[in-house]
Parts: sequence; structure tokens; C-alpha cells
Amino acid sequence: MTIETFDRMLELSALLEAEIERQLAAGGLTRSRAQVLRRLAEEGPMQQRELARVFDVSARNITGLVDGLAATGFVTREPHPDDRRATLVTLTAQGVTAARTIEEGRRELAETMFAGVPEGERHAYRGVLDTLLGNLRTR
Repeated sequence: MTIETFDRMLELSALLEAEIERQLAAGGLTRSRAQVLRRLAEEGPMQQRELARVFDVSARNITGLVDGLAATGFVTREPHPDDRRATLVTLTAQGVTAARTIEEGRRELAETMFAGVPEGERHAYRGVLDTLLGNLRTR
């Protein structure tokens, strides 16, 4: 039974990934760029080095992401108000709209996925997921 459950989890993971990628591509985004937009929407403007630290990527990697987001109109680089040597990555109006759309898509996908699942089963499922994630994180 364990391997059958595992196979279903893999199938679920693949289906979720495909749907998320489809939604993001429709908005002209990749998963990495969407993560940057979501973080900026949650925390406000940030320096690139802060973004690199948050996502645990190199400065070069985050520069590429920000360059792409700036070129497509989702963010701008603005002067830092307290450090004239630094710049802040800031969402544009288009970026704010995209971040909202991403969040709405996440909520709609979750609602679709859990439609018809009673609250008690959702709670139990979350408990199982927490255990599984804990098992893998300590590995």
C-alpha cells in the first residue's frame, strides 16, 4: 500500500506542477520570477542581495531574475532612501497586479483540489503532510 500511495503523491505533484506552470506562463512568468513577485508583494521593496539571501541563490542568479522582471515591466530598480549606493527592487503596478493574480490562482487551485473533501479529512490530510514533510526534512 505504501508504494501505491507514494505513486499517487507523485502523480498529484506532477499535476499540480503542470497546472501552476500553465497559470504562470499565461501571465508571462516563470516559477522563479513569480516567487520574487510574491515576496516583494508580501514584504515590500528589497535590495537584490536581500532577495538572493531569502531565496538562497547567488547574486548573479537574482540579477538575472530581476533583469527579466524589469525588462517585462513587473519591477523597477529604485534608489534606496537611506543608502545612495544601494537600489531597491520595487513592484510596478503591473507587478502588483501579477502578484494578486498569482495569489488568486493559488487560492482557486486549492479550492478546486479540495472541493468535496470534508473539513475533518482536510485537517487529517494536513497532519499526514506535516509528518511526511518532517520525515523528509530530517533526512
